[in-house]
This record gives sequence, structure tokens and C-alpha cells, in this order.
Amino acid sequence: VQLQASGGGLVQSGASLTLSCTTSGFNLDYSAVGWFRQAPGKEREAVSCMSLSDGSTDYSDSVKGRFTVARANGENTVYLRMHSLKPEDTGVYYCAKSKHLDLGGSPSRCSAHEYVSWGQGTQVTVSS
Repeated sequence: VQLQASGGGLVQSGASLTLSCTTSGFNLDYSAVGWFRQAPGKEREAVSCMSLSDGSTDYSDSVKGRFTVARANGENTVYLRMHSLKPEDTGVYYCAKSKHLDLGGSPSRCSAHEYVSWGQGTQVTVSS
């Protein structure tokens, strides 16, 4: 099982950026994948999670309405489209595979401790 996040960079406040999570070694169709971020000196926090089997999603309040998680049909890649970026969105962004098959309609399944098989992160820096 492998996941690799990419697409980070340095952008100005208000800009948009799309991150990619490339996956391999498991059937993405029957999995849940989450995006998480960690800012310097802070704990890792959930950004967004997606159940690939039914398309259900969950977002943290801080990104709701600005970020969208999606998968292009037939691809083993999950995208995080980020708009109206703010300096507080700065951090290392990771994607990971849930130990559950789906989100089960529970926000608790979009928590870092529910996720295994973490990939290397990608740095996102938003300047003011």
C-alpha cells in the first residue's frame, strides 16, 4: 500500500492550488482516503476525507466551502482542490488510507488515528 501527496507550493493569499494523492497497492474503489495537514508546532489535523465507494465526503469547518476532494473516474488519484487559500492553510499536507472501508456516515472516521498507510507530505505555504 502506497500513497504519495504532491502538488504543494508557495502561493499568495487568495490563490488556488490542487494537491494530488497517487495511490497503489490497494483497491481505491473500496477505500476511504483522507487529507490531513500539520503546521509547525501544531498537531496533525484532518482537512477532508472521502469514501470512494459511495462518494461521501467530510470537511473540517476551517476549509468547508473552499476545498473540494474528488477523484477523476478511472484514476488511482484523489485530488484536493483548494481555493481562496489563507495563510492559516500553511502546512505539510498528507494523504492516508483509512483502516475502514468507508466513512460510515460518521465524522469520527475523518480523524488521523483512523488512518494508516501515510504517504510523504507536500508543503503548502500561503503568504499574506
